[in-house]
Amino acid sequence: MSSITRDFTKGSIPKQLLEFSAPLFLASLLQIVYNMVDMIVVGQVMGEKGLSAVSVGGDVSNMLLFLGMGLSNAGQVIIAKYLGAQKKELLGKFIATMFSFLAISAVVLSLVCGIFTNEFLILMNTPKEAFSEAYNYSIICIIGMVFIFGYNAVSATLRGLGDSRHPFVFIAIAALMNIALDIIFVIFFNMGAGGAALATVMSQCASFVISVIFLYKKRHELGFEIKTRDFLHIDKALLIELLKLGLPMAIKSASIHFSKLFVNSFINSYGVAVSAFSGIANKISSISNLLSNSLNTAGSSMVGQNIGAKTYKRIPKILLTISAATISLAIIMTGAIYLFPTQIFSIFTDKGSVLKIALEYLPVVALIFFGSALRAPANAIINGSGNYKVNFLTAILDGIVMRIGLSVVFGLLLKMKYFGFWLGDALAGFTPLFIGIVFYLKGSYKNEH
Repeated sequence: MSSITRDFTKGSIPKQLLEFSAPLFLASLLQIVYNMVDMIVVGQVMGEKGLSAVSVGGDVSNMLLFLGMGLSNAGQVIIAKYLGAQKKELLGKFIATMFSFLAISAVVLSLVCGIFTNEFLILMNTPKEAFSEAYNYSIICIIGMVFIFGYNAVSATLRGLGDSRHPFVFIAIAALMNIALDIIFVIFFNMGAGGAALATVMSQCASFVISVIFLYKKRHELGFEIKTRDFLHIDKALLIELLKLGLPMAIKSASIHFSKLFVNSFINSYGVAVSAFSGIANKISSISNLLSNSLNTAGSSMVGQNIGAKTYKRIPKILLTISAATISLAIIMTGAIYLFPTQIFSIFTDKGSVLKIALEYLPVVALIFFGSALRAPANAIINGSGNYKVNFLTAILDGIVMRIGLSVVFGLLLKMKYFGFWLGDALAGFTPLFIGIVFYLKGSYKNEH
């Protein structure tokens, strides 16, 4: 293998997991940071109205990400399995197929969601004080969705080949641009939530262009050949393979997101202060997923390569290493937020009404952190195996049955209001753990090659 790609079928698992996941962790951290900058800058300049606009607008624009993320993550697993099985002749055609289909999907989804943005915001019970700003934020983010899809495709390709360092570099460029443009557009030009969205889109566009140039120039070193006609003539067999795994993964992502939209639509109905804190709660949840998602992503590639190479003895060690890291972080983060709740939440806002709600949220925090920690090894074995049936089952149970069901039980039937919706959403996060345990113990992943 080249100096860029990695062989995960031999060598020290903790060292490989650390080296591969560290850039993914830092990239995710930077992505959260520049998303948080949107909320912090807009919140400090515009108050509750701005926080609510970014929160709700972000929910609507993120609704588009499910297909891009699902197909990209599937592409990463398939590329890793090709690499492990020494099927490098398929890499170029598969990468071109994935890129072309994602580009078409991004354009179609952007057009549809752009037309119905107003209706989405109404369904979300967007507070009237924040409606126009939320609309501006959503529309601008939707227009730039093609760049996010494209960047995800490049990153998935590199991660599947074992390179996590360069995706970190690309997201670092986007983060620095976003912070600078946030300050310029929101503070100096007074463009409100729309300015924050424009800063995000412009930085994502720059990151995408740079990453595509890198991928094309390094294609030989990365071990694949790609031609223009591969993008124009999509390989049907490879597309079917991508969709077979990618659609269940997309459905899993979509069902979780739509269930969150369902939950947030009820939460938003409790007023602008609750809606404003909902955005902060989402950021706290994103932070809890930081290491979990990084190790899940790294673990998926490692599991995928080892399944492709039939080196099954390494897989339990990969899962145990992931579990030790994520549980340790969950303990640290839970302790920090319980010891310093006011200081942490005050980073986002100094509004007493919002901070009061933040303190009510504390009991849910531990559930969110530990649910996130325990999902990582479960998703690594489920996603890395490429088993579309288990992915689909997880999607339905986690995203729809448990998440919506528990939220309705606690929020409406038990009349716990917005706290009940948060509690149900947090408890549902443990669903992949139980599915992953059963899947691993049955040993079905050994048949996925």
